[in-house]
Amino acid sequence: MRAFWIVLDSAGIGNAPDAEAFGDEGSNTWKTCYDSGKLHIPNMEKLGIYNIDEMDYGDKSLSPIGCYGRLREKSMGKDTTIGHWEMAGMISPKPFPVYPDGFPKDVLDEFRKQTGREVLCNKPYSGTEVIKDYGREHMETGALIVYTSADSVFQIAAHEDVVPVETLYEYCKIARKILMGAHAVARVIARPFVGQYPNFERTDRRHDFSLVPPKQTVLDDLKDAGKDVIGVGKIYDIFAGKGITETTANHGNKKNMEKVFELQKKDFNGLCYINLVDFDMIYGHRRDILGYTTALNEFDKDLEIFLANMRGDDVLFITADHGCDPGYKGTDHTRESVPLLGYSKCWKQGVNIGTRDTYADIAATLAQIFEIEYHGDGTGFLEMLK
Repeated sequence: MRAFWIVLDSAGIGNAPDAEAFGDEGSNTWKTCYDSGKLHIPNMEKLGIYNIDEMDYGDKSLSPIGCYGRLREKSMGKDTTIGHWEMAGMISPKPFPVYPDGFPKDVLDEFRKQTGREVLCNKPYSGTEVIKDYGREHMETGALIVYTSADSVFQIAAHEDVVPVETLYEYCKIARKILMGAHAVARVIARPFVGQYPNFERTDRRHDFSLVPPKQTVLDDLKDAGKDVIGVGKIYDIFAGKGITETTANHGNKKNMEKVFELQKKDFNGLCYINLVDFDMIYGHRRDILGYTTALNEFDKDLEIFLANMRGDDVLFITADHGCDPGYKGTDHTRESVPLLGYSKCWKQGVNIGTRDTYADIAATLAQIFEIEYHGDGTGFLEMLK
């Protein structure tokens, strides 16, 4: 049996009951794209995207072929790591630390000592703006651009001609070891860039160095049961490799989906877990409504190919890990509910699985599908689909 699990990174559908507590009241990534008038997603409509609870817009399918529902996040966060960990079965009741005023002196002093380089910026910043504002000084001095955001991240930007990418990765590993305990941020992120001032450009050789999940996830359970767990995109990084048996690095939505099409031709027994990060990284954070909408349209075209390639007992889940409303204030993630679409030729069609109170229900359902021992949170819904 093969299961494919596609995460449209940040494609939230609004209406999170606790959005106000996160400063995100009224945010709705999907609705913003719909209101652009440019959203064209017939294949997701066919699966039932607009049949989901409180999706009071769009063309509802009279006879959806998929199962559909809404997931609410129980973990105390709205970032990639905490969202993926929860959907894999691990709820995080404590938020990761954030640094709205920059990182403390003792952390940066130790980082300087171990890398032998000075530090620039040390503030919350847009990733594109920070290289525009500090890139020239970085190239002149060799100092590393360190910045954060509203998320729990320690980001290091460096020009590839000044700091080779592999060296940048080593600096991130140093930071990862320093940032533990009270300062255990969710991710240390390498942000290489190229070009000449003022036309700097980030490359796709970004790499995330996440905390290791402190508990067993469904990925570990699948691996322990002898199943394949294939990561495409950022999945390996998000779980620090834990529970992964094979990986393909992130090269953008289009190339990641091309890899998925290759994997559809491969005989494996287990899970293929895919993160499509362009929605978040390129369009959500940059508040690019048209770009985000176009990316959803492009994915929908790829979904048509994917559905045509599915075998008789293949399983597909499509979901998201948080929101990043391109029409909302600021540039950061937004606390939202997320969609869940599912399809298999051996399941009932048109099943509304309702509103679930945790992302972890996906992991619990995967454990039921593969009939493995499960150590995580959540409640499976496979019986609704049989």
